[in-house]
Amino acid sequence: MSDARTTDLYEVTMAMSYLQEGMTAPATFSLFARDLPPGRGFLAAAGVESALDHLSGLLVGPDDAEAFADALHRPLRDLQPLLGLEFTGDVRAVPEGRTVLAGEPLLEVTAPLPEAQLVETYVLNQLNHRTTLASKAARCVLAAGGRPVVDFSLRRTHGTRSGFEAARAGAMAGFAGTSNVAAATALGIPAAGTMAHSYIEAFPTEEDAFRAFARAHPGPVTFLVDTYDTEEGVRTAARVLRDLGPAVHDAGSAVRLDSGDLGALARHARTLLDDADLPGVRITASGGLDEYAVDELVASGAPIDTYAVGTRVGVSADAPYLDTAYKMVEYDGRPVMKLSSAKVTAPAPKQVFRGPGYADVIALAGEPAPDGTEPLLETVMRDGRRTRPRATLAQCRDRLSADLAALPPEARRIREPVPPRASVSGQLGDLTARVRRALEERTRAAAGLP
Repeated sequence: MSDARTTDLYEVTMAMSYLQEGMTAPATFSLFARDLPPGRGFLAAAGVESALDHLSGLLVGPDDAEAFADALHRPLRDLQPLLGLEFTGDVRAVPEGRTVLAGEPLLEVTAPLPEAQLVETYVLNQLNHRTTLASKAARCVLAAGGRPVVDFSLRRTHGTRSGFEAARAGAMAGFAGTSNVAAATALGIPAAGTMAHSYIEAFPTEEDAFRAFARAHPGPVTFLVDTYDTEEGVRTAARVLRDLGPAVHDAGSAVRLDSGDLGALARHARTLLDDADLPGVRITASGGLDEYAVDELVASGAPIDTYAVGTRVGVSADAPYLDTAYKMVEYDGRPVMKLSSAKVTAPAPKQVFRGPGYADVIALAGEPAPDGTEPLLETVMRDGRRTRPRATLAQCRDRLSADLAALPPEARRIREPVPPRASVSGQLGDLTARVRRALEERTRAAAGLP
């Protein structure tokens, strides 16, 4: 199925109407988050690259026109104006991996109005979902304080594609690996995995299971030790690891704790391993972890070396969506805005200038940069074609790492973060006031009011 059909029906009806009315002048739409979700001090921009892939490949073909006609219960000839539509416009965006704040455009599309309208749903979908996941993953990395984090989310994400995106978001945030083999292969990141409790249960004893696993996997091994009794599981793992020798137990082998009081169990496991002369054997923790649980464990001093996060991170359980909007801010050179209560938008194309300490300024696109600031939005597509190669995962990871390091401490906090607030430039503020007055006067005049 063509991606042109991955859209809401009203995008099609509006595009048809624009074409019929001859409204094909350039329009600019701005995509931004009105507010950050609760418990967030920042957003990690993601989904830009996949949105550009969609825009650069968009083509409404005969099958798409037929599908639109069926959905609208209209004859195919009514959809002919849409046939052959491609994206020919420009895109300015925050590069993938940069951090953004509430109200700041992640992306702006400028294109003939029917084109800019038809792509709204797909572009919103890509930036919403991926930014949500990347922001959650970045918080896990902050919580771990330099300890490795691994993605174990695939089995409970909302579909396999979502699982792939969770793995990519984790890799962009700095995760050490993923259990998702398809994602590891496609993205060139380490695959990570151990064993399930069912594997232990399949053998007569826990020790039989550990020894069999070591025979099948002679390199570093990780033994799941809480199928029956965690303390005895650690003792058994230590005995098997000692028999395997330093070439195995000092080469990255570990025990994994997957349930119970992970902090207390990790402390006890560390003592047992050290007493067995196995200081090089690491401790991995999993089981319902997210950044909040990781933060508590790290703060408690739990001797956990690696954190495996799954369900709650793969679906961003505490904040599973963003309040984002894709709003027209200019048509045919005329600045426009929305005045609805609690959903007011600012007119005209914009730029975000970032100053030291996230002293961000949202300004008009043509304004000069204030001293000591850098513009966040870059031209990434012109005339329907990318202006540069697709960003690599490593480039995105480096951007996010640098931006996280520069965040104010209160925004980096896992609990009750305080996000920086962007200010509005004087020119943008003045234009917003003028457009608002003009719209209010026009509304009163149309209603026959003084």
